[in-house]
Amino acid sequence: MARRLFGCLLVFASMGLAGPVPAQSAPPAHAEAARQETQVKLGQSAVALNGPWKFSVGDSPVDAATGKPLWAQPQFDDSRWETMDLSSGTGAVDPINGMSGYAPGWTMRGHPGYWGYAWYRIRVHLDTPPGEKLALAGSADVDDVYQAYANGELLGSFGNFSSKRPIAYYSQPKIFVLPQTGTTAQGVTLELAFRIWMEPNSLISQPDAGGFHTAPVIGEASAVNAAYQLRWLELVRAYAFRVLEGLIYLVLAVFVFSLILFDRDDPVYRWISAVFLILSFNNFMVGVGSWTQWVSYLVPQVSQDVFLTPLAFAGWVMVWWVWFRRRKPWWFPQAVGALLALLMISNALGEDIFFTVVPHPVSAAFHAVSLVIRLIFLLLMIGIVVSSTRRDGLEGFLVLPAVILLGISRFSSELGVLHVRLSWFPFGVQMGLGNIANLLLVIALGLLLLRRLTLSVREQRRMALDVKQAQEVQQVILPQARSIFPGLAIESEYRPAREVGGDFFQIVPHKEGSLTIVAGDVTGKGLKAGMLVALLVGAIRSTVELNNDPEFVIKALNRRLIGRGDSQATCQAMRIDEDGLVTLANAGHLPPYLNGQPVEIEGSLPLGVLPEADCTVLCFKLTEGDRLVLLSDGIAEAIDANGQLFGFDRVHQLLQTRLSATELANAAQSFGQEDDISVIYVTRMATMAADRTAAVA
Repeated sequence: MARRLFGCLLVFASMGLAGPVPAQSAPPAHAEAARQETQVKLGQSAVALNGPWKFSVGDSPVDAATGKPLWAQPQFDDSRWETMDLSSGTGAVDPINGMSGYAPGWTMRGHPGYWGYAWYRIRVHLDTPPGEKLALAGSADVDDVYQAYANGELLGSFGNFSSKRPIAYYSQPKIFVLPQTGTTAQGVTLELAFRIWMEPNSLISQPDAGGFHTAPVIGEASAVNAAYQLRWLELVRAYAFRVLEGLIYLVLAVFVFSLILFDRDDPVYRWISAVFLILSFNNFMVGVGSWTQWVSYLVPQVSQDVFLTPLAFAGWVMVWWVWFRRRKPWWFPQAVGALLALLMISNALGEDIFFTVVPHPVSAAFHAVSLVIRLIFLLLMIGIVVSSTRRDGLEGFLVLPAVILLGISRFSSELGVLHVRLSWFPFGVQMGLGNIANLLLVIALGLLLLRRLTLSVREQRRMALDVKQAQEVQQVILPQARSIFPGLAIESEYRPAREVGGDFFQIVPHKEGSLTIVAGDVTGKGLKAGMLVALLVGAIRSTVELNNDPEFVIKALNRRLIGRGDSQATCQAMRIDEDGLVTLANAGHLPPYLNGQPVEIEGSLPLGVLPEADCTVLCFKLTEGDRLVLLSDGIAEAIDANGQLFGFDRVHQLLQTRLSATELANAAQSFGQEDDISVIYVTRMATMAADRTAAVA
C-alpha cells in the first residue's frame, strides 16, 4: 500500500482589509472581484486553514425565505469584516489542556470582555481530482461550541444548538464530510463558515478566550481522519494523568478510612478519606467532561467550581486543624462551615454560570467575595500549620510548602487571566500547580501517617499491657472458685465479657463464725468498669472490717460512688451467721434464688443514684441442704444468633436441675454472652461435716 503523505502545504492569501463594520445582507456588484481565495493543492494530504479568515462578532440575520443564516451563504459580502490569522507561534500550547498549535482567541484580538456569538468565514479552492473524498476537521480547541457550514449548507456542529442557549461541552475534535458538488477538473471552491458560541464563564476561567485556538483542517478524507485521530490522542494524553490521579485518590481514601480500625477515636482519618474522595470524584469529572459528551460543560463546571473544589479546600483546612489537635477557638469548625457555604454561593453566582438570571455587575461582586474567602482559607491553613510548626516541628515543616502551593493553585483562574502559568505539560500530560500541591500533600501525609500509626500502635500496645495487668489484678482480688467454711460450701464462676469485667463479689469470713458475701455489677464494661470494681472491692474490705452489717456496707459503698460522674452499680450484701440466719441488703441487684426459687424482695435503686441509699433489707434462715444462688444479669441477658434472650424462665428451669456454677455459666456463655457472667452457689452443710471436710483438705 502506498505510504500516505500527511503534512501541511503552503497557504496563499492576500491580506489588508478594512476594519470591522456591520456586515451586509446582500453583496455589492463588485463582491466577487473583491473576494480572495486560499489555494490548496491536494494529494493524499491535509492542510491547516490558518487563514486569512474573515471574522465578525454578533450573530447572523436569517433569510426569511430559506430560514438559513445569511452569513453562511457563499454570495455574502464579508469584505468589511476583520481579517484573522490562526497561525500559532513556535511551540505554542494551550495553557489549560496543552493542545499544540495554540492561537489567542478574540479577547486578545480587539474584543476583550466579549462573549456570545461570532462568525468565521473563509473561501478555499481545493485542487483535487473529481471523486476525491474530502473532509473537514473543526478546531480541536475552541471556546466553546460551533456550527460548520459549507456553501451555505450546515455540515454539522460541535455542541447542541437546538435550544435558545446552546449546550456547550469541553473542546473535542470533530470531523465533517464535505459535499462533492461543484468539483471539476480544476478542483472545487468552498465557502466555509463557522458560527461560534462562547459561554460568559470562559472569560474568567481561562486566558485569551474566544473562538478558535487551533485552525480547522481540510483535505483528503483519510488524511483529515489521521489528523483527527492525532488530536484525540493528544486530548486523551493530556488528561490521562487526571484520571489516574483520581484512581490513586480513591484507593487512598479507602486505605485511610480503613485506618479507623486501628484508632477509632482519631477523627483525622475520616477527614483525610473524605478529602481524598472529593479529589477523586473531581478528577473523574474532568476526565468524563474532557473525553465524552455525556454531560454538558455546565455540569462538571458547577460540580467542580461550586461544590467539589470548595469542599476540598475547606476539607484541607479541617484536616490540619484536626491533625495538629487544635481545640481553640471552639467555634472554628462552625466558622469554616459558614465560610464554605458562602464560598459555594459566591462561586455559583460569581462565575457567570447563571448569566441569564444574574446580571454581570452582580456576578462580578460575588466573584470578588469568592476571592476574599479563598484568601481567608489560605491564611487559616497557613496559620494552623505555622503555629503548629513551633510545637510539633517536623510535621509542620513537611506540610507547609505543599499547603502554600495548594493555596496559590486555588487562584488559578485569576492568575491565568494575568498570564501567570500554573500548568505544565511534560510529555503532553497536563500537570497543574494544584495537582502538584495535592501530590505533595499526599506524600507528606503518607510520611506523617506512617509516623502517626507507629505511635498509635505503640500506644495501643501500652494500653493492651495495662489491660492485661488490670485483668491479672482482677483475677487476684476475686475469691477462689471453691471455698469451704464452717457449715457452708461456696462455689463461684466468673466470665467477663471483655478482658476486664464489671461484675464483682467478695467473701469475707469473721472470727465469730459469720460470713459476709457482697456481689454486684457496675455499669459499663472494659477497663473503666474494671477500675470501678477495684475501687469497690477495696471499699468492701475496709468497710466490712469496720462493720459487717449489710445495710451499713451498702450505704458505705453508695457514698463511694456519689460524685463520680455517671458511675453506678447494682449490689447486694448478705451476712450468714453460724446458725444459718441470713441478713440480706439489696440495692437494685437481682434477687438470689433459694433452692431454685427467687427470693421475694422489694425493688430498690442502684448505688450512686441518690446520696442516701434506700436499700431493701430481708432476713431468712438456711437449713441443712439449702442452696442459695446469686446471679448477675449477664446470664439472663445472653442473646443467641437469632436475637432471642436466655431469659429468666430458662434460668429457673436450669436451677431446678441442680447444675453446678460452672455448668450454668457454660450454658449462658455458649448461648451467646453479651455481658459479664458471675454465679455464686452457697450450700448449707452440717457443721461437723464441714469441719471434717476442711480438716481433710
